[in-house]
Amino acid sequence: MTKQWLKIIASLAVILPWQAQAELVIEITGGTEAALPIAVVPFGNTGPTAQIDISEIITNDLASSGRFDPLSKRDLISDPHEKSEINFKDWRLLRSEGLLVGKVSTEDGELHKVQFQLFDVYKSQQLAGMRYQVPAGGLRRLAHKISDQVYEALTGEVGVFSTRLAFITEVKGADGNKRYALQVSDADGANPRTVLQSKQPILSPSWSPDGERLSYVSFENGKTEIFVQEMRSGRRNSVAAFKGINSAPSWSPDGTKLAITLSKAGNPEIYILELASGKLSRVTHNSQAIDTEAVWMPNGNEILFTSDRGGRPQIYKVSADGGRAQRVTFEGSYNSSPDISPDGRTLTMVHGFKGKFYIAVQDLQTGTLQVLTETGRDESPSFAPNGRTILYATEQRGKALLAAVSVNGGNHRRFGESGTDVREPAWSPLRK
Repeated sequence: MTKQWLKIIASLAVILPWQAQAELVIEITGGTEAALPIAVVPFGNTGPTAQIDISEIITNDLASSGRFDPLSKRDLISDPHEKSEINFKDWRLLRSEGLLVGKVSTEDGELHKVQFQLFDVYKSQQLAGMRYQVPAGGLRRLAHKISDQVYEALTGEVGVFSTRLAFITEVKGADGNKRYALQVSDADGANPRTVLQSKQPILSPSWSPDGERLSYVSFENGKTEIFVQEMRSGRRNSVAAFKGINSAPSWSPDGTKLAITLSKAGNPEIYILELASGKLSRVTHNSQAIDTEAVWMPNGNEILFTSDRGGRPQIYKVSADGGRAQRVTFEGSYNSSPDISPDGRTLTMVHGFKGKFYIAVQDLQTGTLQVLTETGRDESPSFAPNGRTILYATEQRGKALLAAVSVNGGNHRRFGESGTDVREPAWSPLRK
């Protein structure tokens, strides 16, 4: 199941079957991190009822993070929609530390006015609150935005509910032919949209730092080829179609370059491609090794990558200008598929042990490694833009699906959908 080393390079087309146009549903499968009790009261409605239940989306967002334990609707003692309707003494009896209330009003079912207020129950103080006016099509995104504001007000950290996930799906038609799709969904797996469909495999989606473009690998022209596609217009360009392998694109922090893997000179090496000029510069030089899966450090000056130059796949670091590479991982005989936390302090990877593959994290300062998952069939880790959670691909009962785990292993969740297999996830940057 895992993205094994030689399979990526020798046969970039080895992929499990997936299903297109699938809505991914979050299922919490592990413990929480000292979850904070919070009450999310169903928002009041005036006028035609909106098709999107804002308070339900917020409740699910907060619960999925593992940081909050929302009260069930049957435990809510009253139905306030603004501060004047709240008896804080009653809510303290439920030991709910936060209380979220709100209203939705519309005259025509198209334009909606939404307001929310978040309160500290014990201090009877408002912590956050806003009024918005959005079209019906913007209610889902607004719900995620409110979730982010609640999350930040109560934890002091940036929320990621308004971000997006990119992933690859495959569907096998009645004629036996496969069709591949690059899809993008909301961070909760809902609202999936197809970016690209193809009869040939699609691999390695990667978000630009501004979230406006996706790079990926496509086989549509009978060979590996790297494309960059604009999210809004759908316009796309082939940026690398050299002889041999063109794979594993990774955006520089400033969005002007891609680190890519090319075998144009023989064996796979890391190159940097300047998108505006097309200038190509080679970073690694090792004729006996496979160098691939580059990812930029947040400082933009260094690159992490996977190499078997020591005999087995391990993760190395090298200057973006080239030079001598330094080995980063030492625990175990197999470490690959690096991704780096936004603060540059934590590395996540696929850690192999006795033929099984797990998601692990390593503190880059101390070198301490912690294995976070247990299935032994995990791959493709991708950090959330706040560094709190890692998205990855796994397998359960023969089906490929996405899952997420907190960086300390305290919270686990799956993105499942009946009859669907999904792989190659990439978490978007924060939305502006």
